[in-house]
Amino acid sequence: MQIQFNRYAGNEPSIVAAGLPDGADALIFTKAARKLNSISVFIARDDRRAASFFTACQFYAPDIEVLMLPAWDCLPYDRVSPSRDLAAKRASTLFNILSYMNDKPLIIISTISAVTQKLIPQKILSCSGLTIKTGSELKRSHLQKYLIENGYIRETIVRDPGDYAIRGGIVDIFPIGFESPVRLDFFGDDIDSIRSFDAETQRTKIKINTITFTPVSEVLLTTLSTGIFRRNYIATFGGGVAKDPIYSSIVEGIRPQGIEHYLPLFYDKLETFFDYLPSGTLIAFDCLISESLSERRNLIEDYYSSRMDYVNSQDTGSGDPAKLSGLYRPLPIESLYIQPDEWKSVLSNFKIRNHTLFTPPDTDNKIDFGGRLGRNFSNERKKADCNVFDEVIEYINDLKVINKKILIASHTEGSSERLGSVLADHGLVIPEIKLGSEALAINDSNVFRIILPLETGFEIDNFIVISEQDIFGDRLINSGRKRRTKNFISEVTSLNTDDLIIHIDHGLGRYIGLETISVRDAPHDCLKLEYFGGSTLYLPVENIELLSRYGSAAENITLDKLGSAAWQARKAKAKKRLLDIAGELIIIAAKRATKTCEAISIDQNIYNEFCSKFPYAETDDQINSIDEVLNDLQSGKPMDRLICGDVGFGKTEVALRAAFAVVMSGRQVAIIAPTTILSRQHFKTFSERFKDLPVRVKQLSRMVSSKEQILTKNNLSKGQCDIVVGTHSLLSKSLMFSDLGLIIVDEEQRFGVQHKERLKQLRSDLHVLTLTATPIPRTLQMALSGIRDLSLIATPPVDRLAVRTYISPFDIISIRKAILRERYRGGQCFFVVPRISDIKKIDEFMQAQVPEVTYVIAHGQMSPNILEEIMTAFYNGQYDVLISTSIIESGIDIPTANTIIVYRADRFGLAQLYQMRGRVGRSKLRAYAYFTMPDNKLITKGAQSRLKVLQSLDTLGAGFTLASHDLDMRGSGNPLGQEQSGHIKDLGVELYQHMLEEAVLELKDDGYYKDNSWSPQVNVGVAILIPEKYIEDLNLRLSIYRRISAITSDDEGNALSSELIDRFGSLPVELNSLLTVMKIKRLCKLSCVEKVDAGPLGIVITIRSKEVSDPSKILNAITKNPGWRLRENQTILIKGNFEKAEVRLAKTLKVIQSLHEKLQ
Repeated sequence: MQIQFNRYAGNEPSIVAAGLPDGADALIFTKAARKLNSISVFIARDDRRAASFFTACQFYAPDIEVLMLPAWDCLPYDRVSPSRDLAAKRASTLFNILSYMNDKPLIIISTISAVTQKLIPQKILSCSGLTIKTGSELKRSHLQKYLIENGYIRETIVRDPGDYAIRGGIVDIFPIGFESPVRLDFFGDDIDSIRSFDAETQRTKIKINTITFTPVSEVLLTTLSTGIFRRNYIATFGGGVAKDPIYSSIVEGIRPQGIEHYLPLFYDKLETFFDYLPSGTLIAFDCLISESLSERRNLIEDYYSSRMDYVNSQDTGSGDPAKLSGLYRPLPIESLYIQPDEWKSVLSNFKIRNHTLFTPPDTDNKIDFGGRLGRNFSNERKKADCNVFDEVIEYINDLKVINKKILIASHTEGSSERLGSVLADHGLVIPEIKLGSEALAINDSNVFRIILPLETGFEIDNFIVISEQDIFGDRLINSGRKRRTKNFISEVTSLNTDDLIIHIDHGLGRYIGLETISVRDAPHDCLKLEYFGGSTLYLPVENIELLSRYGSAAENITLDKLGSAAWQARKAKAKKRLLDIAGELIIIAAKRATKTCEAISIDQNIYNEFCSKFPYAETDDQINSIDEVLNDLQSGKPMDRLICGDVGFGKTEVALRAAFAVVMSGRQVAIIAPTTILSRQHFKTFSERFKDLPVRVKQLSRMVSSKEQILTKNNLSKGQCDIVVGTHSLLSKSLMFSDLGLIIVDEEQRFGVQHKERLKQLRSDLHVLTLTATPIPRTLQMALSGIRDLSLIATPPVDRLAVRTYISPFDIISIRKAILRERYRGGQCFFVVPRISDIKKIDEFMQAQVPEVTYVIAHGQMSPNILEEIMTAFYNGQYDVLISTSIIESGIDIPTANTIIVYRADRFGLAQLYQMRGRVGRSKLRAYAYFTMPDNKLITKGAQSRLKVLQSLDTLGAGFTLASHDLDMRGSGNPLGQEQSGHIKDLGVELYQHMLEEAVLELKDDGYYKDNSWSPQVNVGVAILIPEKYIEDLNLRLSIYRRISAITSDDEGNALSSELIDRFGSLPVELNSLLTVMKIKRLCKLSCVEKVDAGPLGIVITIRSKEVSDPSKILNAITKNPGWRLRENQTILIKGNFEKAEVRLAKTLKVIQSLHEKLQ
């Protein structure tokens, strides 16, 4: 093989490299890259293959830098832009190529789609970087101009690459190609410091001396490029551009969606990717690249023709270009993409290597490495009398006899350990090797495990690589970065103007805004609240904890009247009912704690084999959830656990393993789903996984004949059926089991009241496992209250391809193409509308624009039977498109449906949109989600925020977080009963939750319970506010006020102070005063002080006498402090000269600290 390699890495202009299966090609390529010690390029046939090759290069050559140049993730001539992350990655890679010093190997991986596309001229890109150093001079206005021109977006808080934020003398930027954002601290026009910081906590980490910023986009909106664009746009499309939205936006310095598709108009001439490369660069083309190029070319021509056909259909022949100015007009193909007749000249200065697995005819430029695909054990998996693991071991032993080097490649550390454990159970212990260099250096007849995600194994030279997929069957590969979402979503749902709120003393009001008023001649920030009749209440920011969000829908709401007794009466009535509920909760918890049942024992060897059939790598959350369930089953107490996992995040696998454990211990399992179609899906899944085991799986639903139902019921009672899957009929008291051990309930919130009551009865004696995607708040509330155990699966499977999400105006061409593309690849589409009245518009659209497809309509006003028939027909593939309201947002798993289009996405909630998007992407195909909005119409700021967050949550598990917000926003009803309690409507969600918690504590403390809902008043006459110039964004200021009000200790206060200094600069005097007042308030509460009034001549302290356990301690404090006096009205007076505000504040703190110490 050395001869072939020498030619491959040599200087021949063109070579066909045969015998290079996937995986083996990366081995040869990285070896050549190391030898050449320069830039080497691999061009893959598609994105998935590029990702796989990227990982393989990192394994074989971890010391060589590998960069990715991806293609745009939008369609040709689309009305949406490529995602910001992807556009930034492209710009960063191109910039790095231009900065390459030719002193070490560098690998560039791209796709044929990416390199077909023309690029920004390298001369312009090479001048677009901005390098700054600590101590250097830079005007902030110049920095901001650079960021805007180069595609950075101003945000309140920096979280993603390409974001920046300006707060006075502090500028936060998330540069491209960096793991963390950076914080620039200016002193005038000098850069005082550069520090990286954590995007989640916003706290700085390490100091940096120098940093270079690069563009986020290939479209630079400089004065020069904008001028070129204006000239070229008019020259291309004619006059009458004044009303053209694309033209007018760009001229005003705004980046419209889809701006990148007009890239040629911003520069005199575009270049190709190959123009960026040094002459003589080795460029390897993936196998089947010609087919991929032809497919890409056809796609481009198809979309160009569709756009032009639509423009021509709208042209009335008037010759007036202004009549067409509102339309999307595509640029000629040759201006954006390399033409077929250009490829030869484009590649003429490089060393071309065409990879192929096959053996082409003998020619002078052919070399054959002799590699081939590895052995696949698919036949052994299908044989009932054959154990695939025994066959694998026999094959490995045969290879060892002939001195082969054997590697077992797994996708992840977890799947490698699992495979190693199963093979060890069968008598073969295989150690693991971490580094590719070590793997390539193993001795003959040795076998090791490695982490290398391959779809198929391969054989080359003396190496045999067996992939995990060869053994287990289909595995998917995807790399996605994990991100934390909690803060991100909470900021979108923060308190906004006109939100309904509950004041603990005054009831339901409306938040109007933040106002600065004068209190004793000192400025004071207050929340302005409106009550019945237009009455106004100003709440000082230090008392913000007295407010809670109302949360529920704001229709038909009557505000409370200030000074009225009605609110207190409602609160007292609610508290009485909450005490009753709390009592029931405690009884349930107590009963559960005393119940026992037979512990389930698990045979680990058989269990490991069952687990090995799972076609994915488990996530950490999945493993934790499985462990928690198995521990429950083995504990000897009835399990009642809620598995809250995002759509498609592997809840069913948890249920399968629980069912396996119970069934193999000799007991029965019932799986209950709310609909026949869901029941059918579970039956199919469970039957498939248990088919090779002595386990009898049956179905009870309307899909099964009466005769078969009777037989299944008899078998259940005789113990001749192990697992039964069905709908609510399984809850019938007449259905008899021989030995039922576990009930698995899917989407419990969709069952009726009686069925839920029946489940509640069963819970006390049986193991119950409940699965839910975004749980109804009541379910979540009970889990949080400790009545049911909660397991979270909040991380996405590493193997699932992220759903590609587009947010754009409703574009006829794009939507038509999306539907047809799905149909041509054998798939189906969901088309979701917010209202039943919208269905007619989409019906007309489908008839006029997409007559080629079949579709069916479904909505919630249909009878359940008709609805189920429609859903079953769609599930069976009888229709291409399902047009429906949001009834599809949960519960349906149709692997063939991989495109979802949402009409008027701005009218849906965040959790709804997230759930709907989760309905696609359940198979190995790339899924697409189109969230459309009305063209040229404004949508609300809230809708914009929701859609932005949704697009950002591309690969995240945000279901639990969204459910928590749903709990906050909608309320959760009575956690036990049948009625949706009206008390939530009276109290609002947050206060209801708080009062329920208080009621539980009150009962648990056997009657001794201190009411903790009061808030001390502190009036010191000092300026208390966060100056607007310190934190400009109003919502962020409110968020900080709420965080300050939630401080419970000095440590927390100091940490928040440090964070504020870190993020915004030195604390203003007014903010320092606020933090001190909050510290006084904390001490007041601990010291039973109801009120503190401090003025120029003294301080008056009012004690909350009913809270004081030992009044003698207060008297002792007074006697031990000269100058303190107890007045007739039982207040404490401390006289003094406190004319200066800062002295008054410091003295008040000292007095309250002294009182607190004496009361300890």
